[in-house]
Amino acid sequence: MASGTGETRSRDDYDKTVDVLVIGSGGGGMTAALAAAAAGLETLVVEKGEQYGGSTALSGGGIWVPGAPAQRREGYSPDPSGVEDYMRAITGGLVSDERIAQYVKAAPEMMGFLEKSSSWLEFVWKPGYADYYPELPGGSERGSTINVPPIDLRVLGAEEQNLLTPLALAPKGVWLGPKDLRAFYRMRQSWDGKVVLLRLLWRMFRAHVFGDRIAAIGQSLVARLRLAMKEHNIPLWLDSPMTELIEGPDRTVLGAVVEHEGAPLRIRARRAVILATGGFDHDMDWRREHQPVLTDDWSFGNRLATGDGIRAAEKVGAATELLDEAWWFPAIQWPDGRMQFMLNERMMPSQFVVNGSGRRFCNEAAPYMDFSHAMIAGEETGVAHIPCWLITDSRSWGKYVVAGHLPLPKIPFAPVPTGRKMPKEWLQSGVVQEGSTLAELANKIDVPVDEFIRTAERFNELARRGHDDDFNRGDSSYDNYYGDPTLPNPNLYPLVKPPYFAFRMVLGDLGTSGGLRTDEYARVLRDDESVVGGLYAVGNTSGAVMGRSYAGAGATIGPAMTFGYVAARHIAADAAMAECATQQHDSVASSQTSHSHRR
Repeated sequence: MASGTGETRSRDDYDKTVDVLVIGSGGGGMTAALAAAAAGLETLVVEKGEQYGGSTALSGGGIWVPGAPAQRREGYSPDPSGVEDYMRAITGGLVSDERIAQYVKAAPEMMGFLEKSSSWLEFVWKPGYADYYPELPGGSERGSTINVPPIDLRVLGAEEQNLLTPLALAPKGVWLGPKDLRAFYRMRQSWDGKVVLLRLLWRMFRAHVFGDRIAAIGQSLVARLRLAMKEHNIPLWLDSPMTELIEGPDRTVLGAVVEHEGAPLRIRARRAVILATGGFDHDMDWRREHQPVLTDDWSFGNRLATGDGIRAAEKVGAATELLDEAWWFPAIQWPDGRMQFMLNERMMPSQFVVNGSGRRFCNEAAPYMDFSHAMIAGEETGVAHIPCWLITDSRSWGKYVVAGHLPLPKIPFAPVPTGRKMPKEWLQSGVVQEGSTLAELANKIDVPVDEFIRTAERFNELARRGHDDDFNRGDSSYDNYYGDPTLPNPNLYPLVKPPYFAFRMVLGDLGTSGGLRTDEYARVLRDDESVVGGLYAVGNTSGAVMGRSYAGAGATIGPAMTFGYVAARHIAADAAMAECATQQHDSVASSQTSHSHRR
């Protein structure tokens, strides 16, 4: 038996018994709990941290679900076979057809189930955020990213304080929906952007006058899932880490040991344990073992994601896969350790990115996984790509949103940087470098001057022509999303006005994406592909159904929630079959007894 808590205790001696034990309170764990409870299974969710929500609460809150009810309500329904073709193309044979088919079938079912289970679970779709490879068969320029509306966190009552919040909190009233963000980045190019800015000012005013505590994106999604759990009386234990799984003599998982209120409790799970503990985002020793290009902790994932569920499952014989992968996302790291995404900046026209040799190395506007994979591959050649440098000019600085700076006149007491000049503290930090000439900038970022100038001249030539012959930047509608729609190619414009600036980019991530090997029902597998009885894994605890790719915005949360739902439904079906078999056995036994008595 794999439990080490009191060897004198009987194997059948438990402190608590439930049907389903869910370990982790992110989107995957909460969805699993709601589905299990809806099937009549007694369910308990335990959470390692003092707050619930996991990396889902820190995320953009998008859920990639082709064919979701929210899409169908708007008259759009992607062909499931086309979506399967799309996923097979981007995963390149790393993911089984069975898992892909299950995801495509079950994801819309999951969303329909959640909408019916609680009025809090409201989902919307606004077309236009393309899949990340819309040009592939089955890809969509309209996109399949589903979101939840904003919510006032005051409806959580006492539970509001238990919601995991980002390390860097925005000022009161400063929140943006996913579609607002695109317009916001274009505040100098469109009236829509100016309207969004006015809305932000109004929201800040309301927050200070009326006490609004509006949350959007991942915060709203988790808040709604928590409200639905409360509505269905599903218990959630906080500050209750799982320390090990309990294994039976036949190597079936029977439950887990959980630290709760200062004591280790043995919890029996009659039907199954579902691991939704996240990845190993912040276990740097483990990450460097499998991801040696990392030199620092640059992850945006939940600080408590240290691989607990993966390790516990390995001890009972589980296999792992894709441990060298993560949901990579190029980023800036400021001197105080704060991480900042570099998303729209890589799509804006007047910029290019260089490696340590002063050369471009990929389409800067590519999906963040692809851009990051190019950084990794480049680093492995011996040429520095981590960090790399995003190069732009003062014209672009005064026209586009860059690293959170708004291209507006200096506004006193603004919650974000404004003004025409580069903030002194940014230059002093070394994260940003400035040069009055390209040669001066090359020296400051320590790249070969001649090669850097050739790169800049080549980029400017291509930008004037309107096509990136070297890396095809701007050919995909995904590239264009945060680009400048007033230009013939939204992603290209020459650098024409000194001084020039360089922003240091490192290899960030949204969390690790490799983990336990699972089948199409989210059951954990061994190396020989046999099932670890009684054990399921979802979200970043499992190897990604996206393989080494990323289908579209929400391709982390979508699978987590979907396979949480799938796992719960599979457990419920097994429980129903077992109950039916028991009833048949009892009926036969009763019939035999009655027959014996008659004789």
